[in-house]
Amino acid sequence: MIGAQQVVDVVLAEAARLGRADQTIVLVTDCVDAALRWANNTMTTNGESTSRTTTVISIVRRGEDAHVGSVRSSSVDPAVLAEVVAASQSAAAGAPAAHDVAPALAGGPEPADWDAPIPGTGAEVFHGIAGPLARGFAGADMLFGYARHIVETTFLATSGGLRRRFTQPTGSVEINAKRAGASAWAGVSTADFTDVPTDSLLDELETRLSWAERTVELPAGRYETIMPPSTVADMMIYLTWTMGGRGAQEGRTALAAPGGGTRVGEKLTSLPLTMYSDPQVPGLECTPFVAVPSSSERMSVFDNGMAVERLDWIRDGVINALAYPRAAAAEFGAPVAIGADNLVMTGGSASLQEMVAATERGLLLTTMWYIREVDPSVLLLTGLTRDGVYLVEDGAVTAAVNNFRFNESPLDLLRRATEAGVSERTLPREWGDWATRAQMPSLRIPDFHMSSVSQAQ
Repeated sequence: MIGAQQVVDVVLAEAARLGRADQTIVLVTDCVDAALRWANNTMTTNGESTSRTTTVISIVRRGEDAHVGSVRSSSVDPAVLAEVVAASQSAAAGAPAAHDVAPALAGGPEPADWDAPIPGTGAEVFHGIAGPLARGFAGADMLFGYARHIVETTFLATSGGLRRRFTQPTGSVEINAKRAGASAWAGVSTADFTDVPTDSLLDELETRLSWAERTVELPAGRYETIMPPSTVADMMIYLTWTMGGRGAQEGRTALAAPGGGTRVGEKLTSLPLTMYSDPQVPGLECTPFVAVPSSSERMSVFDNGMAVERLDWIRDGVINALAYPRAAAAEFGAPVAIGADNLVMTGGSASLQEMVAATERGLLLTTMWYIREVDPSVLLLTGLTRDGVYLVEDGAVTAAVNNFRFNESPLDLLRRATEAGVSERTLPREWGDWATRAQMPSLRIPDFHMSSVSQAQ
């Protein structure tokens, strides 16, 4: 297994030798993945894996048109690289004209850490959570869970001399606790496992299970509901996934304005909330440049290597921006806008506990599950509650209630929210496998729609 930097050199040299593409982009990602599982108060499995992904993107330009061939390989055999380059150039030669053509980006100085060793991870990273978990295993509640740490280092290079490198650590811990038929879930994201509050997570789970010692059956309906940061993240992440400029301009999404155009500039909520992505957010740092193997409505291979900066999706309650690669921005006369792989929403000053204390009667919705889109024109989503919906009466949690199916739109949730709590780092339950870097407030929704009772347990 040769070094990733050598892979870049071999690919670019072979692309130049074949000479069938006007531009070559190569992405090499080295990944080290460590995982730990436990069930029934016993550690069950742990493991480590190492992998590499190499993507060669060939661009053939014919006048104003450009044709793209992208070939991806997980082989670590250097002898395969020539085959990958040849396949990429052949794919580009036979591809239809790309719809997202943009000029090649200029080269620049090689990053100072380009030749530095590639960092990794291993089972030792879990040392800090193992002790508290072992103490938890000695208790009466049954604990199940999963911890994972992934360290990915991406090298991006072009035949025009552009070079980028970034190491992305991604970690998460999820714990389920069960007692007498009741269950509760808690999770956190982390970059390096030095900041995981395992004891606090276990205390929180114990508290929630104690709430479930009393159960109340409630019918479907609309309830005043407090959404903690994790559930808010699940809804807002899905919102940003739909905030592509092209889809809105063409009238295909909930961000399209009636009669044409987009809803940018529309006041969405009276709360002074700002929702943004920024690769430099402390603790939520992420790749500060475009690095994609294929184009989508939100990203373009022609923009590979372009810097990603802060993007305010919503600013002071107003829809502020949609995602536009360079080609789409030029087509629609909009600013170029690329979202980073994290999401932050500002909030207020109240803690979750203070929001509960100020509730006369309502629900505390701790997790969501199986979220799916029902109507893209209004971004109506459906999903299930799971592992903890609780009744709040006179400022205190008094019981667990049955599960529901809900029907809600994140746009409508923001429009109807009457209070936002403190913004905190959180792990979305539903999207935690894809989107771990989030910071959200709790939200108070006066009429959250629990559309039917669910038998899911």
